[in-house]
Amino acid sequence: MNSEEKKMDEMKNVEEETIEKNVEQPATEEGQPAEGEAQNEAEEPEKELTPEEKLQAEVEKLQAEQEEMKDKYLRLSAEFDNYRKRTMKEKAELILNGGEKAFKAILPVIDDMERALATMQKATDVEAVKEGVDLIYNKFIQILGQNGVQAIETKEKELDTDYHDAIAIIDAPTEELKGKILDCVETGYTLNDKVIRHAKVVVGK
Repeated sequence: MNSEEKKMDEMKNVEEETIEKNVEQPATEEGQPAEGEAQNEAEEPEKELTPEEKLQAEVEKLQAEQEEMKDKYLRLSAEFDNYRKRTMKEKAELILNGGEKAFKAILPVIDDMERALATMQKATDVEAVKEGVDLIYNKFIQILGQNGVQAIETKEKELDTDYHDAIAIIDAPTEELKGKILDCVETGYTLNDKVIRHAKVVVGK
């Protein structure tokens, strides 16, 4: 190989190396930011809001809170209205049917009275009839007690106007009975410690 051919080969190698470098590192297009410039732009702080934008954001936040509170109020109002209606209905039913338990308890006494009346039509033993009536009476008093009804005590008790109604005053047979109840004309009753009928009594003086 002569000297001219060597020079030609060397020039050819230089051109190939130049082309390879251009392929590996392409030039950035005009108008496109370089990689370092793009990173700088991403790291820039967000734009600060203007006073008008801040006020608008605050207004929107308050409006959202107002809508939420309004929704809660409407729900609570509806729930309370349903509760009020349900309570009124239960109270009305209690007033109408409150005595159902007591009346059911009395029905067996009525059955006994009907049987006693039927027996009295053909009974010849008066003592047996009296005993049957006493049993019915005691059963009735027991049922009343189970339902909270109690007779007011009066015999030789001090007059108490909370429980007794004095309808007459007579001379007391002894000093100890002065101011005390001598006789009960009509028995009084309490229902769960509340007076439902005062006892009508005669008091000694």
